[in-house]
This record gives sequence, C-alpha cells and structure tokens, in this order.
Amino acid sequence: MAARGKARKRALDILFEADARAVPVGTVLAEQVRRREAAGEDPLNEYTVTIVEGVRAHQAEIDATLVASSHGWTLERMPLVDRAILQVAAFEIAFAEDVPDAVAISEAVRLATDLSTDESPQFVNGVLAAVAASSRQSS
Repeated sequence: MAARGKARKRALDILFEADARAVPVGTVLAEQVRRREAAGEDPLNEYTVTIVEGVRAHQAEIDATLVASSHGWTLERMPLVDRAILQVAAFEIAFAEDVPDAVAISEAVRLATDLSTDESPQFVNGVLAAVAASSRQSS
C-alpha cells in the first residue's frame, strides 16, 4: 500500500474510533500522537493529520453533502466504517486539490471492500460519485 493509502487508512481509523467512542476527533488525534511519541514510534503521517483535521474543520459541510448524496440514508443509518470512509473521500473530493476525484473514490471503494460489508463498495462508489458531481457543479 502506498504512503497516501496508509495515511487514508490511519485517518479512517482515527475517525472511526472517535465516532465509536463518541469523543471529539481532535481528542483521538491527540491521543494517537501522544501514544506514538511515548512508544518511540514514527509520528503520524502528515497526510493523515491533514485528512483528520480537514474532516474535523469541515465536518458539518461534509456530513450534509453525504446525506444529500446518499438518497434516503441518514448518517446514523450508515455503518460506522462506511461513514468514516465516506468522510475521508468527501474531504479529498471537496478540499484536497491535489487528489483527483477518481483516486479518492477508488481508494474509498478499496477500503470499503477490505473493511466493510459486501454491499458497501457499491454504496460508497454511488455516494461518492454523487459527491463528486455535486462538487464539480458548485465549482
């Protein structure tokens, strides 16, 4: 897995943990940084931090876009892992100018294939295609 792929997976892990524990994303991010320092591990990848902080900064906008693009699905109805995958990719589509939409979608589908239900890759692909189309229209 390439460095950015690993960074996306780590960002997904942080967002998922925050959601599962019902604590702020910033708290989980800070805990991860401290944990890695205490263990003498390499610091978090800079892109991981960019994604997590970007999702946190634009959470309301990202979540509203996901709800609008998911046709009848509320955020609460989505599996936690799917929601985190969608948040990472929606951030990249809307705010990471150096990441092509197709790459963000492809990486999200790969994560859904590896980590979620059999139906999740198709769901993630459909929602993110709508997010990308909406993002292009508003640009």
